[in-house]
Amino acid sequence: IMESFSSLLARVRACTICEGNLPEGPRPVLQLHPKARVLIAGQAPGRKVHQSGVPFDDASGNRLREWLGVTREEFYDPEKIAILPMGFCFPGTGKSGDLPPRSECADAWREQLLEQLSDVEVIVVLGQYAQTYHFGEAASSVTALVKSWRTYWPQMIPLPHPSPRNNRWLRQNPWFEAEVLPALQLRVSEVLAE
Repeated sequence: IMESFSSLLARVRACTICEGNLPEGPRPVLQLHPKARVLIAGQAPGRKVHQSGVPFDDASGNRLREWLGVTREEFYDPEKIAILPMGFCFPGTGKSGDLPPRSECADAWREQLLEQLSDVEVIVVLGQYAQTYHFGEAASSVTALVKSWRTYWPQMIPLPHPSPRNNRWLRQNPWFEAEVLPALQLRVSEVLAE
């Protein structure tokens, strides 16, 4: 299994299927290991992450690590936490932030990569695009889906995107930090301690 995993990961890291459609060219950013216990299903890297090549190496990542209650060392240990966005490359910027993740990524790679993650106990699903993929029709509203988090507990946990652009949402939904985050932190710490 390890050999097929490492060759698959090498093929994904060398992927250029969107070349010509990406403003800064292809640079797939993901973190994966078959032993990972927690999966972060995100949207797509932003410009800063594209430049560093390190997933969540930005303000969103700082907030996400806080939400999860993990250190940088734990977060960047692929044997603990897998990070698999819907799109692996920076999609470019639109009028109100980054463009949506390009669909070619998920179509080409997502199922094959998810099959490698047989030890995952918790999937943290960030934002609309990942939620649509993982929850289907239930994902029509990020707020409604996150409010119904107990329905999917403890295997899947829908969260808003940790972007600073969501500060207003966080202020308007104080139940999220009061109810969801303490449960999430406890669940993540239990799973990583196993």
